[in-house]
Amino acid sequence: MSFFNSKVLSIALALVAISGEWAFAQGCVAAHSNQRTFDELITGSYGEVSHTGSHDWIHNLTVDIGYREFNSNKYYQGSTEIPRPNAVRNHQNIFDIFAEYDLSHRWSIIADVPVYNGSRNQIYPPTGIFYVSGVGDITVGVQSWLFRPPTENGGNVAVNMQLKIPTGTDDATGAATLKGQTVIATADQSLQPGDGTWAFSVGSQAYKKLWHTATAYAQGNYLFSPANTNGVSTFRSQPGQGVMSATDQYLYRAGIVQMVPKVKRLAFSAGVRGEGVPVHDLFGGSDGFRRPGFIFSFDPGVMFNYKRDTISVNGPWAIYRDRPPSVPEIKYNITNGDAFFSDYTVIASISHHF
Repeated sequence: MSFFNSKVLSIALALVAISGEWAFAQGCVAAHSNQRTFDELITGSYGEVSHTGSHDWIHNLTVDIGYREFNSNKYYQGSTEIPRPNAVRNHQNIFDIFAEYDLSHRWSIIADVPVYNGSRNQIYPPTGIFYVSGVGDITVGVQSWLFRPPTENGGNVAVNMQLKIPTGTDDATGAATLKGQTVIATADQSLQPGDGTWAFSVGSQAYKKLWHTATAYAQGNYLFSPANTNGVSTFRSQPGQGVMSATDQYLYRAGIVQMVPKVKRLAFSAGVRGEGVPVHDLFGGSDGFRRPGFIFSFDPGVMFNYKRDTISVNGPWAIYRDRPPSVPEIKYNITNGDAFFSDYTVIASISHHF
């Protein structure tokens, strides 16, 4: 293996390991990290040599519209699923509008605008069905490829850093019933489009051509939330859980993309995906109400490219789920909290190079 190959793979594995160091989940666990379309795997953008040819130009602007949908109704305490006839159903639709503007072959400005639409039938007081929609916390930042494209061996690593701006609503409410009376209660943390705090994230994406029709890929992102809590009251009476916590979040995925023989610009992927909310943030306190957790999934997908458009669809299927105790639950010796998880998620996106 050449020096270049060893360096690319070492950096890629290190960055992914950093992104996935802590323990997650979908559904009740409030992890809203986005998944960008990785069209370098099929189009050879930024001048990289791809399986379908090579490009010598820089696209000044790329817009990526993503969509995620899941319905969490599997009840967990720790890593154990507990059957419940009356499960909380937390249904969410998450849209991501991502834009990248190239400054050079290596450097670009990136921004992401998430839009949330969700509902939750809450079966414990205050009971009711909550509906929340709105723009989430916008992120802006920069990204750089470590090696100037095109590289000789079909591999590269990009790193990025973004600032999270508290543009999303963090105190959405809904009508509910408490002790026979109709009240206006704060919606569950998992439904809130934002958390009301400033934060920053670091991430990476890397790929390496394995053979003529296959490429290995890796992506990772970790959101650092230095704030302890956001001051938004909850409906909870347990000690230490009266206000919402401002949580770190993370997402990582890795796998292999295989081009379909004799079908131009069509590829299938197979990999793994992990995402979650840690018990303890890396910076700042971790008090208040949060649902720490982890979900690990098998992540199959398909990609198709036509001219300047790339479409990708993934269907992560949960293999392992865990909901560890939070800081207040540990501090006050409260029975380990719970969370509702989904079996699978539908993730689709389309990107266009202008």
